[in-house]
Amino acid sequence: MVLPGSRPRPLVRSRIPIPAVWKSIVPSTRSDRIVTSGAGHETAFGAVLSRVPGFHPPRTSGTLAQPVGARRPRTSSSGRSGSTPTSSRGSVGVDVGGTFTDLVSREVSGRLSACKVPTTPAELAQGVLNGLGAVCLDAGLLASVAHGTTVVTNAIVEGRGARVGLITTRGFRDVLEIGRQSRLHLYDSRLPAKPEPLVPRRLRLEVTERVGPDGSILIPLDVNELAAIVKTFEQEGVESVAVCLLHGYANPTHERALKAALARHFAHVSVSSDINAEFREYERTSTTALNAAVMPLANRYVGELVDALGRRASGAALHLLHSAGGMMSVEAARARPLAMAASGPAAGVAAATYVALRLGLGRALAFDMGGTTTDVCLITDGVAETAAQRRLAGYPVRLPMVAVESIGAGGGSIAHVDVANALKVGPRSAGAVPGPACYGIGGTEPTVTDANLVLGYLNPERVYGGSIHLERARAVTVIESLGRRLGLSLVEMAQGVVEVANANMLRALRLVSVQRGYDLRDFALIAYGGAGPIHAGALARQAGIARVVVPVHSGAFSALGCLVSPLRYDAVQTWRARLDAWDAKPVEDRFRELEERCLAPLLDEGIAVERVALERSCDLRYTGQNYELAVAWGDDAGALRAAFEARHRQLYGYATGESVECVNLRVVARVMDTALELPTFEPAESRAGSGVQRAWFAEMGEIELRRHPRAALAPGRPVVGPALIEDEWSTTLVYPGQRCAADRFGHLVIETGV
Repeated sequence: MVLPGSRPRPLVRSRIPIPAVWKSIVPSTRSDRIVTSGAGHETAFGAVLSRVPGFHPPRTSGTLAQPVGARRPRTSSSGRSGSTPTSSRGSVGVDVGGTFTDLVSREVSGRLSACKVPTTPAELAQGVLNGLGAVCLDAGLLASVAHGTTVVTNAIVEGRGARVGLITTRGFRDVLEIGRQSRLHLYDSRLPAKPEPLVPRRLRLEVTERVGPDGSILIPLDVNELAAIVKTFEQEGVESVAVCLLHGYANPTHERALKAALARHFAHVSVSSDINAEFREYERTSTTALNAAVMPLANRYVGELVDALGRRASGAALHLLHSAGGMMSVEAARARPLAMAASGPAAGVAAATYVALRLGLGRALAFDMGGTTTDVCLITDGVAETAAQRRLAGYPVRLPMVAVESIGAGGGSIAHVDVANALKVGPRSAGAVPGPACYGIGGTEPTVTDANLVLGYLNPERVYGGSIHLERARAVTVIESLGRRLGLSLVEMAQGVVEVANANMLRALRLVSVQRGYDLRDFALIAYGGAGPIHAGALARQAGIARVVVPVHSGAFSALGCLVSPLRYDAVQTWRARLDAWDAKPVEDRFRELEERCLAPLLDEGIAVERVALERSCDLRYTGQNYELAVAWGDDAGALRAAFEARHRQLYGYATGESVECVNLRVVARVMDTALELPTFEPAESRAGSGVQRAWFAEMGEIELRRHPRAALAPGRPVVGPALIEDEWSTTLVYPGQRCAADRFGHLVIETGV
């Protein structure tokens, strides 16, 4: 839904917790109590809490997205500020990867340009500044910087989070250790059943308090216990504190009180009602603890970036990409850095979604094949599918994220023979160093890239990315060695490696489509990443997909995703009610509050309400089930039930007709337009081709394969496969029987002929 052109009405009084990051506090309807050291006496903590009326922080109108390095000028409802309108200034999308920092810039004229610069691991912000210099945008005409980063992901995967102390309800300190019954590795008893607890037991401390699932306070909070907890944390060198109280989602009063008191002693405090206001204690505790673990590192990084951009482009507004595929303010990123945990895959999916929208593709699959993994995601009607929960380094993260399925199949995936003498590809990877054998920098094991080079699907005469020269002789050596173990020739072995890798990726495509009730033949495949355009044609043919799109700027596609991602905020609140006893009025009130919570940071940036799309949904399940399905909001209980049963039937093939209950309400607010249009593609001076090479295809045997420079492909002049189309960072393989042409934006569109 889109709200009418006026600011939202005042907040409705209710018990719904509103995170401090949005600076909107709903007054409590209860008279809540707190235990102090005695009648008429306040401890130091009590003194702090006495300044928090009803234990609720005072409502403020905090500035959520100020231009870097300067106070933000007053904005109008159109979102323009300062003396230079943003419409006459450029913008940049930046994606910081492990090896390269990618940038895509949009100049005032609308022209797009892309570049890669080396990432500077010791000082990541410097790499961003180097990139800004490389794209040659006038700093004074830079309106915004949209940034995606893997800083949070890497910190969690590598175990570099801060030392965290956890405060929870008495009797529940071991929730993190007990976890769930499910095992990460069901059939391998040599591996741990679950990851180590995020917080060691000595740092999981308890307070006396109790809130019921309906939000009622059963035992008031005893703040006298906080002094000893703070002392223990300080002695143990705790940098960040996580607070997750039983049923804190239903009534955040005690969590807010603890946050206010702890803020005097610790710079970083995360409370579950701000991070994930949902039931399920283990997942909520895990998510809050992870947020606390990455908060110091993320805050330092964001601070360095703000300072660096302040020196380079003091008038530019900085936004950061979050895991659901939208942009958020600096303040939101500082308060909920865990929301950036999957921003890497989200950036590519955001760009694929933008391409699908602009090309009118109702159903598309984002297909990102890199060096180590392949990521796939479903896109329907211009919206990427999201999930409410994912795992990161084995830990559950209950925040909205793009529903990307990752498998260990990439250009660097190592081919090997298992104990049953069967050929396997991945998940082990040669990575960037030592890399595939053909890189000539130390790799000695056969990879998918080596197999592609042997088959003639890569150009051995080119230097990729300005520095990588492929040595075919090294690839031949390692593929032949593997082939001798299986009694296969060089070509047979290389073809086998490619076919096994394709089979792995095809399973991933089916996982996000067929297993969710969709027909793969209804989709287009949007292929990007270093290796994606090589394999996309074969995968599409096997899956029955008629069209493959290799988008423009595919070498810096994630940076393009940052540039085109809209501002987006998500909110969720547990709300338990059966549909056969549905009361629409309180549900409508809760939805209004969630909408206002999401709108607050957008309105603060001067975004007109007319530009914001608000989407309601709810999580439904058959009463008594453990897991739920997200369903778009309907007008009444009957419509909700019909939508739920239709989705249940699509996924599982049946609907039971039993009682249905709601467990969560959700709202998404996103700015409807990014004001970015891709410029018309202007081909370079055309040539018939840039050479030929020998290649091998199962249906044709060995042939001469013609190479074409991508920059010279004129729209409307198709290339008939087999052919190679090359740009600086990637190669597109057009298989026999397929046709490829550039469209007016420069996207390559392959018709597979199925």
